[in-house]
Amino acid sequence: MMALIPHNLNDEDEVTVETREVSPSHLLFKIESFSLLSKNGIDKYESTEFLAGDYKWKLIFYPNGHESGDDDDDNIAVYLAVADTSSLPPRWEFNAVFSIFLYNQKYDNFLSMRGRTRRFHAVKQEWGFPKFISKKSLIDPSNGYLVNDNCVFGAEVFVIKSQGVVECLSMPKVAKSFQRSWRISQFSKLEKEWVSDEFLFGDHVWKMEVYPRGEGDEEGHHVSLFLCLVDCCLTPFHKVKVNLTVKMKHQINGEDFVESNTYWFASRDDGWGFSGFMSISDMNDPAKGYLVEDCCILEVEISVQAVAHSNSVDLSVLVPNSK
Repeated sequence: MMALIPHNLNDEDEVTVETREVSPSHLLFKIESFSLLSKNGIDKYESTEFLAGDYKWKLIFYPNGHESGDDDDDNIAVYLAVADTSSLPPRWEFNAVFSIFLYNQKYDNFLSMRGRTRRFHAVKQEWGFPKFISKKSLIDPSNGYLVNDNCVFGAEVFVIKSQGVVECLSMPKVAKSFQRSWRISQFSKLEKEWVSDEFLFGDHVWKMEVYPRGEGDEEGHHVSLFLCLVDCCLTPFHKVKVNLTVKMKHQINGEDFVESNTYWFASRDDGWGFSGFMSISDMNDPAKGYLVEDCCILEVEISVQAVAHSNSVDLSVLVPNSK
């Protein structure tokens, strides 16, 4: 069966009209003796409060229309309003999509009118349909909406939580760098790895790891060096881009062995660096001058180039309330 489309709807209203078998899940509102509303001076009726999406609502029914106009009295207006706003926090606001229903007693289904997503806040606490249906269409017995002078309206509300990912990328206006060196003794006797003491730089805690006999695919071939962000696992949705320069100091007036690169540290990362930093043979060669009396000098320079924070926050804090 084709739905009876309420009149005077236009494209800019962005209204979806359909029929469905399932009754509205949040409110059913029955009017008995509809023809006596005007006689008894009822031009507006507010339903009891109902709960949907953690908020209290009420349906407002205008049997003789709500907006001024030549044909205002010929239309029935139905609005949805936030109830008990005194219990809401200051600057409250949220988005919701809702449907207003009219029960068809002839075909045992519901006419549903759904508008676009609306923003409810302290200045605009209600939205609805000023011309939900004409009185002529409602009282026409062939349509099945008014039977024995009784009709049933309904409401269904779905609150769209204003939660989303908000990411902020910041770069320091003045680049700051951190330099530090360590003297690693008994290098050849290290069982697996050497780990530096933790150090603070750029609001983050770091440490260095050195694998004398290599790590992963480079095990047995190259010395491996890694920079680790110690507090990374405690800061989800957090990324830091750093430039890392690592030097193995030459202790016999030669050139230092240097590697440099940049990397984004994220919460899922344990560490990053150079798995194939320098060959084990070069490291252990006395003529190279990197290992003297089984001691080497490691120097690092770190500069933070960017920091990205990404959190699940209430988007309304970024958007001022409408006035």
